Amino acid sequence: MAKIAFLGLGVMGYPMAGHLAAKGHDVTVYNRTTSKAEEWVKQHGGNFGKTPAEAVAGAEFVMSCVGNDDDLRSVCTGEDGAFAGMESGTVFVDHTTVSAAVTRELYAVAAQKDIAFVDAPISGGQAGAENGVLSVMCGGDKEAFDRAEPVIDAYAKICRLLGECGAGQLTKMCNQIAIAGLVQGLAESLHFAQKAGLDGEAVVEVISQGAAGSWQMMNRHKTMLDDHYDHGFAVDWMRKDLGICLKTADENGASLPVTALVDQFYKDVQKLGGKRWDTSSLLKRLQEMG
Repeated sequence: MAKIAFLGLGVMGYPMAGHLAAKGHDVTVYNRTTSKAEEWVKQHGGNFGKTPAEAVAGAEFVMSCVGNDDDLRSVCTGEDGAFAGMESGTVFVDHTTVSAAVTRELYAVAAQKDIAFVDAPISGGQAGAENGVLSVMCGGDKEAFDRAEPVIDAYAKICRLLGECGAGQLTKMCNQIAIAGLVQGLAESLHFAQKAGLDGEAVVEVISQGAAGSWQMMNRHKTMLDDHYDHGFAVDWMRKDLGICLKTADENGASLPVTALVDQFYKDVQKLGGKRWDTSSLLKRLQEMG
């Protein structure tokens, strides 16, 4: 069992850190709102640090799951940042969805301190985190990945090294690009069924068994038909991710017309007051449009 620090106790990080504790690892947590860290310790044991540097003291592995590029830089660097408190040879595993650029930047900073850095964004949503069945896509040095993989397995269904530093983030972009089109297609299908006077549940029961079937269809159609969006991955976060995808596409020459369109549809959802709604709320947009 390893000594681990986990930085960031949001809807994903909280249960992920819990799985590590359940496996018997010695876990110290940090969260920007200290009361959340105190709550986690009461539930799972272990300890908490008041700063990232304090939380990572003596850790063999440091996991992070925060909000965006700026949050990750803040947690890693500076006088109270994780890098300041980590020992030579420690492995830092970042589960945040951020740009490949900030990943490469922090990889280089970590290397100067003899700290290994693995970018390891995740997919599977809150349910995947709670059930310990996340998909983890990694980039970095193979030696560091091989050391970290048995630890990551505590909350992973699959964990794979896709290439050098940044490859994990680029793969997560592929994931979000695919999801954007899928959710819009599902929203249009359900909207069409409603307009045609069909029973949406019955329609999905049939078409989900054929080529139209998807994770989104099986896991989101009922809540969409019930007009329930107070759960899951928030629209604000999806727009953040799609912004990263579109910026990267501008840099590498990829053409993402559907992704760009769906990003604007999510902007419409935000205007409807749906910033924190689940990403499946694209159906709500269609319904509001008539």
